[in-house]
Parts: sequence; C-alpha cells; structure tokens
Amino acid sequence: MICRKNILMAFAAAAAAAMLFWMAFFEKAEVYGNSMEPDLKAGQTVMVDKLSYQFREPERYEIVVFSSASEENRYYMKRIIGLPGETIQVKKGQIYVDGILLEEPEERELIQEARRAADPVILGPEEYFVLGDNRNNSSDSRDWNIGNVKKNQIIGRVVQ
Repeated sequence: MICRKNILMAFAAAAAAAMLFWMAFFEKAEVYGNSMEPDLKAGQTVMVDKLSYQFREPERYEIVVFSSASEENRYYMKRIIGLPGETIQVKKGQIYVDGILLEEPEERELIQEARRAADPVILGPEEYFVLGDNRNNSSDSRDWNIGNVKKNQIIGRVVQ
C-alpha cells in the first residue's frame, strides 16, 4: 500500500521540478515604450521562451528579446525581418529582402526614415535584422547603435 506521505512528497517534488523548469526556460518581460504597437502595448507583460532557439533557428516575423551590444543591461523587443546571409534595404518606405519586396503578414505604415538601411545591409552568418512594428517610432536595426543583432544576443522569443 502506498503511503499518503509518499504521494504528497512525490507531488511536491514534481511541482518543484516543474517550477524550476519554468523558471529556467521561461521569463516574464514587460514591454517598454510603444515601438511594438499595435501588437504589444507599453506596460504589457509577455512571456519569453528561452528554450526554443536551443533546438531551432529564429524565424522571420518572430518577436525576440535581445541584449544591446553597446549598452550593458539594456534589452530590446523587436520583430525579426532579415535572416542570416540576406541583404536588407528600405526603399520608398518599404522593406526589400535580397532585392524583393517583403510581403508582411500585417499591413504596416510606410517607413519614413530608412537610416542605415537606405543602403543595402548585408547580414552575416549569425546576424538578424529587426524592426519595431511601429516603424516610425522605433529604435531598431536601422540605427547604428543597435545594428545587426547577433544570434548570441538573442535571449528568446516572445510568446503571447
């Protein structure tokens, strides 16, 4: 006969293991600013999946959290637009990937300032080009201080 105490101990151990797994591979993050509107709003809390990219590569259109390469303890939340090896350019307010107009799943406003993407931006083997959804109110890969995001800067993907 199984003792009630053993069942409770097993349940407590399983709950603790699940909690440790959750804490190790998922993290809450708060959205700051309005660069990801309308999808993500300032003050909104999202979950960051830190496990997926251990088994697969980041994909276009996923929203990621990444650390700044130039500022310690600074993090950004942006959408992946360009993948490793691609060439990104903003012309006449629209995004081109390898010279082809990017068909986005949601309609976005025309980009008013291409900044460094006015000229072709060539992504290295482990580099990504990211943009905020609120294209005209976002610091992102178009800016020199953010630039191309290296895979090792990516903390995880936002899951809603």
